[in-house]
Amino acid sequence: MKMFEYMGKELFAKYGLPVPKGRMAKTPEEAAQIAAEIGGPCVVKSQVLSGKRGKAGGIKFPNTPEEAKKAAEEVLSMTIQGLPVECVLVEEKLKIDKELYMSITIDGSAKQAVMIASAYGGMDIEEQPEEYIIKKHIDPELGMHPFFARDVVRRMGIPLNGPHGKEIVKIVQTLYKICKEKDAELVEINPLVFSGDRVIAADSKVTIDEDAMFRMVDLPFVEDKSPAERAAKDLGLSFVELDGDIAVMANGAGITMGTLDTLQAFGGTPRNFLDCGGGTGREATAKALDILLNLQPKGLFINIFGGITRCDDVANAFKDVYEARGGFPVPVVIRLVGTNQDAGREILRSIGVEAFDFMQDAARRIIELVR
Repeated sequence: MKMFEYMGKELFAKYGLPVPKGRMAKTPEEAAQIAAEIGGPCVVKSQVLSGKRGKAGGIKFPNTPEEAKKAAEEVLSMTIQGLPVECVLVEEKLKIDKELYMSITIDGSAKQAVMIASAYGGMDIEEQPEEYIIKKHIDPELGMHPFFARDVVRRMGIPLNGPHGKEIVKIVQTLYKICKEKDAELVEINPLVFSGDRVIAADSKVTIDEDAMFRMVDLPFVEDKSPAERAAKDLGLSFVELDGDIAVMANGAGITMGTLDTLQAFGGTPRNFLDCGGGTGREATAKALDILLNLQPKGLFINIFGGITRCDDVANAFKDVYEARGGFPVPVVIRLVGTNQDAGREILRSIGVEAFDFMQDAARRIIELVR
């Protein structure tokens, strides 16, 4: 479960981590009141479970309560990467002398937590050269010891005897404590800033293991899935939204990954990953197609290798959606082979959908149609 920034900062504050003065607001009037309490320049930040908020215009810098009210009105009317802004975080504007990056996440292959840190934090941390990124695994039997935290700070080039160095050592240890006690998959501060003599968590990103939520009674529950992700989960389907323009569905995780790779190899960009699995019936397949069409892609690319899945069931699902919607609003291309493929292809021909024998040919065709 992903937590909103303001929730992450509230959690940080409970553990003694330094955060900016401020709190969440749901209305422009609340934002103005908080700005008045701050008594100086502040920041109004959109609260959505998405990155790149600043580049999307979701962060404003008002100087007065009146400006904060206007900024909140603008931000609360925004939609960022398909997510409506329902609340904002109003907090003091920091004088930033330096930005750092710091996080603890789980390395599944190593079966250990890993500390990731950099002396070069901020919006473009992903673009920093590998040599500027420090990665250090945490032995679960040893846990977080002061010598571990000091080594991270030393490798970041920050003097251990200075006021900043001592504070960051404490922050490293506290991040691990949060990660362990809250069953977190990710605890991230980006940026962790120097502001005069202070070290402050200017942002927060916290993701809690959903399987551990039953024992996190002190944490609020956040629905962090999009409508499409929730609909797919209700059907028991594996679904991930991507940023392309061609919706994809296949039956099996491996064949779905191969379909995405093939689409990209021919110059297409997938809008999603959707594995409908084996044995998905007519009704569930039709609902899966509705999920894809609701993404408003430029085209649909379907790859079905029928074994347990019957090709005529898939084709009938297409026909059901076609008739319910009065046609398909975008080009549809399907590779359909396997059990009852001849019957399935005959059904598809009746609604004007061409079926291909080979995935590569189908990928080329859908790209031709949407370009």
